Order: sequence, then C-alpha cells, then structure tokens
Amino acid sequence: MAISEISKNALTVLEKRYLGKDGEGNLTETVEGMFRRVSDTIAAADAKYDNTTDTKALSDQFFELMTDLRFLPNSPTLMNAGRVLGQLSACFVLPVEDSMEGIFDSVKNAALIHKSGGGTGFSFSRLRQSGSAVRSTGGVASGPISFMKVFNAATEAVKQGGTRRGANMGVLRIDHPDILDFINCKADNKEITNFNISVGITEAFMEAVESQSDYDLIDPKTKQAVGHLSAEKVFDLVVDHAWKNGEPGIIFLDRLNRDNVTPTQGEIESTNPCGEQPLLPYESCNLGSINLVKMLRKTLTGYEFDFRLLGETVEQAVHFLDNVIDANNYPLDKIAETTRASRKIGLGVMGWADALLMLGIPYNSDEAVELAERVMGYINTAGHAASSKLAAKRGTFPLFSVSTLKDGAAMRNATVTTIAPTGTLSIIGGCSSGVEPVFAYAFIRNIMDGTEMIEVNPVLTEKLKELGLYSDRLLRRIASEGTIAHCEEIPQEVRDVFVCSHDIKPIDHIKMQAAFQRHTDNAVSKTVNFPKEATRNEVREAYLLAYKEGCKGVTIYRDGSREEQVLNIGKVNREGASAQTAAACPTCQEERYGHIEPRPRPDVTRGFTEKMKIGCGSLYVTTNYDENGICEVFTSTGKAGGCPSQSEATARLVSVALRSGISIQEVYDQLKGIRCPSTIRQQGMGCTSCPDAIARVIMKVSKIIEEQSGETAASVAPTAAAVPAQQSQKVPASASEIHACPECGSVVEHEGGCVICRNCGFSKCG
Repeated sequence: MAISEISKNALTVLEKRYLGKDGEGNLTETVEGMFRRVSDTIAAADAKYDNTTDTKALSDQFFELMTDLRFLPNSPTLMNAGRVLGQLSACFVLPVEDSMEGIFDSVKNAALIHKSGGGTGFSFSRLRQSGSAVRSTGGVASGPISFMKVFNAATEAVKQGGTRRGANMGVLRIDHPDILDFINCKADNKEITNFNISVGITEAFMEAVESQSDYDLIDPKTKQAVGHLSAEKVFDLVVDHAWKNGEPGIIFLDRLNRDNVTPTQGEIESTNPCGEQPLLPYESCNLGSINLVKMLRKTLTGYEFDFRLLGETVEQAVHFLDNVIDANNYPLDKIAETTRASRKIGLGVMGWADALLMLGIPYNSDEAVELAERVMGYINTAGHAASSKLAAKRGTFPLFSVSTLKDGAAMRNATVTTIAPTGTLSIIGGCSSGVEPVFAYAFIRNIMDGTEMIEVNPVLTEKLKELGLYSDRLLRRIASEGTIAHCEEIPQEVRDVFVCSHDIKPIDHIKMQAAFQRHTDNAVSKTVNFPKEATRNEVREAYLLAYKEGCKGVTIYRDGSREEQVLNIGKVNREGASAQTAAACPTCQEERYGHIEPRPRPDVTRGFTEKMKIGCGSLYVTTNYDENGICEVFTSTGKAGGCPSQSEATARLVSVALRSGISIQEVYDQLKGIRCPSTIRQQGMGCTSCPDAIARVIMKVSKIIEEQSGETAASVAPTAAAVPAQQSQKVPASASEIHACPECGSVVEHEGGCVICRNCGFSKCG
C-alpha cells in the first residue's frame, strides 16, 4: 500500500475536500478509509452479474489500484461512493428546448445535478433568435444569451452549499443568428461567471473561412437561412475575444458527430464544462485517469515505460469504471436510463509531463509527440480489448449495433477513452496534470504561523540533488519565476528538458493535443498557453493548426489576459500631500476633497486563511498581502450556513479601504465588537459577529507581517497614490496569472480548459 507516498499538500486537499466529516466539520475518515469506502462500493457492483464473485478480493484489487496511485477515479466517485448521496459522475449534458417549460425544466435539472456534485453542458442552439416572434404569447423572444444568464444565476445560488462547485459549458452553433452576441457575451470577465463558453464550429464554416466567403445563418425554428456573414470576419472576432480573455473556446461539432457511436439516439450538441466529453442530451460520463509516472520502471540507463503494467492497469481501470455505472445513484431517472443505454466511460491519463521529465525527453520535441501516440495508442487499444472482454461476460451496451464495433469486436462501453483535466486528482497522485506541461516548477505555500514552505516539482528536486545544485536560494528563484530557463547554474541540457508551459510554443501545445486526440474516443481537455505579448494572428494560426491536425476543440489562454482592469487610468500628483488633501479624480478630473482611488490589486499575493467559530457555523477568513501590506480580504462560510452576502460585502469594503490607504487600526476599530444575536446566544465564541471575526483576523495578520518585516502595522498601508500600478508587476510574465485562488490566495493555473490552484486544490470547474 502506497498511502505513505501521499504528500502533505495532497493530504491537505483530501482532508478539506474528500474525507468524511461530522456536523461540526471534524474528520471522521482517514485516507485509507476513503479508498476502502470507494473500493468496497465499486466492487459490490460485480454481484449484479455473478453472485459467486469474490467481491472482497475484487475490492482489495481496486484498493491497491488506487492506493498505489496508479489510477484514480473522478472526484465525485471519491467523494460520494458509499455515502448517502451516491452520485459518482463528473459530467452531464442537458437539452435546452425552445419553450419556456423546456428551458426551466433544464434549469431545475441542472440545479439538481450541481447539488449532487456534477457539472453540466448545454447547447443553446435550439433557442430561437432574439427578436423573433413567439406565437403563443404574441411577444418576441429574448434569445439564448438572456437564458444563459438565468442558468448562470441558478448555478450561483446552488454552488453555495455544495462540497464541489458546479460549472457549466455553454455552446452555440456558429450558424445561429445570435452568434455575434454569444461571442461577445463574456467580454466582461464579471459576466456569466459560472460558464465556460464555446462556439460550435462546422466544417462548412471552416471551408468558408479558408475560401474567404460568406456563410448562412440558420433560423433554429424553420431551418431556413435568414442572413449571412463573412466567415473570415466572424472567425477573427472569435480569435479577438479568445486573445483578450480566453473566451470563447471552439469545438468542431461535425467531428464530434463523426465519432458519435449512437447516432440514432440524436446529435451531439455540447460537451461537459472542460470540453473533453461530448455527450448526447441526458447522458453522463464517469472519468478516471492513469498516473503515467507509475507506469515507468527504472533501468540501468534511466527509465522506460512498463507496458505490461500499463496493460494490467488499463484492464482494471475499465472494469472499475464500468462498475461505477451500476453503482451510481443518478440525479434524474432520465439520466440513469440514457447513461446505462450507452455505458460510456472515459479513461485518461495524468502525469504525462513528469513522465517525460523522468525519461529525459523535452515536452516540445518530435520525440515526445511520437511517444504520446505510442502510449495513448496502447491505452486505447488495451481499453477497447478490456471493454470487449467485459462484453463477453456481461453483454454489450444496450444500444450496441454492428456499426459500433471497435477493432472488429463487440464492446461493453460505447466509448472508452477521454483525456480529462486532473487538477485535484494530480495533486493527490503527486504528479503533473493531465497531458499538460508543468505549469511552474516551484511555488511558495504560506503556513498560518507565518512560515513559508517551497513546493518543488518532485522530478526537478531529484535532478537538482543529483547535480548537487539543490539550495534554498535557487528554489526561491525558481518559485518567483516558475521556470528554470534563466537559471544559468543549471546545465543547458537539463533546462532544455525541464521546460514549463510558458517555455513551450503554442504550436507545440497543439501538436501534443493532436497526438493524444488521434488515439482517444472522446476528446482531449487541454489549454494552449500563450505569452502575454502574443499577437492575435498567433492565436488565429493556432486555431487553424488545431483544425488541420484533427483536434475536436481548442481552449487558449494568453498570460495575464484576465487581470482586473485598473480603473485609475492616468495618475494624480500628490507629492507631499496627505490622504486628506483635495486632488483631481484621475478618471473625471473633478476636484474632490479627500477623493482616493484604491491601488490596483496585485497579480500575486501571499495570505492566510483562518477558521472562525460564529453563531451559525464556521466562517473562513482569508487575508492576502503583498510588499505594501494587506490588500485583500474575502470570506466563505462552512456547511452550516451563515450570512455569506453580508460577510462578503464586509470583506469587499475592507479590501477597498485597505488598498485606499485607510489604516488597519481604523478598520479594526470600526468592526470590532459588532454583535450578532446568533453569536451572543452561545457560549465560548471567539468573536461576536462576522465583522468582528474579520477584524480580529486582519489585526492578527498585520502583526505577523510586522514581525516578519520589522515595520509597524501602520507603515504597511500606504495611500493609494503612493503605489503606482506598475509596482505590482513583480512576477515575470511567465509566472503571472489571472486572480489569486479565492480560497487560499495562491496563484492559480490555467490548464485543461479550467482553473486550478495546486496549493489548496480549488478548481473553478469542480
């Protein structure tokens, strides 16, 4: 059993998100207990097919498979197997019918799925365009975008109480009359925040782009052309918005339906939130990933893939995932029926980048691409063989027909392989995520007592020790930049192998995605990272290459493109002036007495999170700071509830006040001692209200900062004008990212079409 191999960071993630807790938030389950709970539940499904099966022995096999960290199922299976909820699938697709009843049925069903820990994909392409007539009421339709906002609001409400955040994918066909509004709908990063969006692109559209011709817009109700647009201009608009903030992505609908193994059941319209799992309406899919680092064996000259072990692992994983379909407690009867009819599973990989490092192969090399095809080709073939073997014992999936034969064999599962993002799973497995390159080779974790711990990629750690270069000074430099490209003390041949995401050209990201796609039944979730200085034309070229290379979709992210916009354009001359001196507003130039613009929120912060006991449960207060002092406070409530809107409002105002130069002491004095009836009714409370809790935490953190820096608390809160915007740009472009993690304040990574924090395991997509 390899549970001892689980890192401290992995243990933190497991304790926070996966292990069982009582009503007070105290752990009631060990890591070993979690894996045993899952293995017992999934093995028990064998009894449905053979009541003589030794399910205890099978549970031991599944337990070893997971505790050796060779394979891990998707998060809902780890969280919910063997518990009352029992919902084990990660991804679902729901239809959105063109009627008020159909739309709000889908809203209700989505809420039930999110409550159970799943994510949902929708196509809004069936909805009639805005301004078209509604015969039943005599009114006009409001269009897909307005209803996307309804779904978004429902998700926002539901996710507050869940153990796993709900996420959505919104798709609109390129030929829908409202396509321009859709492309623009997330131009503001604060809009439709619970959706990833993708344009559903057709082969006909791409041919029109290449020929620089117009294409038709189709009325979804009548199926008649109602207008036309320049394909090239619309394509360039998609590129422009993707360059600006990564939204929308694109999916190639005709390719998804080319590989639709049950076309008699309908057309594939959408994917799950990260884009790797195309599904028919009401289908769900359970995913799992093989840790490729564990598939390597050491030789006299280095490492090589152990294909015998890989084959055994694939067979066990397919058996496991097929059992999940029967063990699952689906949120809707229709989903249970549709899922069991096709029995789709999605077996993928993680640890690919780390495996390449151990093999000494650069990610951005032809050798890596060729090996990707060999490894994934083997997994796909072995997966189909395992599914066929199960079919011989248990029968094919109910919708099986001769047209669904794979390699001439009948299948138990309509699809077998999927490359999913593995953000939190890869933290548990102690490896790199999915098929992504390493994002950053080191980062700094902050501990509540004020100490810092540097987390370093384990393969790099081993290499640096082997070279005699392992030192705190070098690790801190790597943590500040993310890459080792500029560390001249490290031999060039090592730097050539240990490339990170931003050292790799976008074309090489696409080549790797295409290599895995060629041997994957479903799709590949991957983010193509661009440097901040990348041009729109470079994004355009990447999209065209993805189309030519056979990818089923593309998600890109240009570094820094979602940074919060600085509102104080221009600057105020305040030499020698105090915060009480009249000055011109930098936006409108009007003279205002004491008018202060808050300094911009920095790209990267450090921070602490403290759990405070309040009258209605637990309040988690996160306080982030940079070299100029505390700059951000935010809160979240525990399962028991609380007043999330009031505490969030208080935290936002505190953040603005501190970035505007108001002293910590003043903020503390205003908030301390505020009393809440729910708190004063109970004994032993450490605070008198949520505002009082916030006050206590920021004062505590200010004292920690004071002890660290030797400065007074007052000196770490300068006036806004004293900190020019460019001063916050301390981290090189290669390491900067959008916002800090909303739960721990650490830098987040864009990968697999999602956002992940490797410090605490937070994932925007669940």
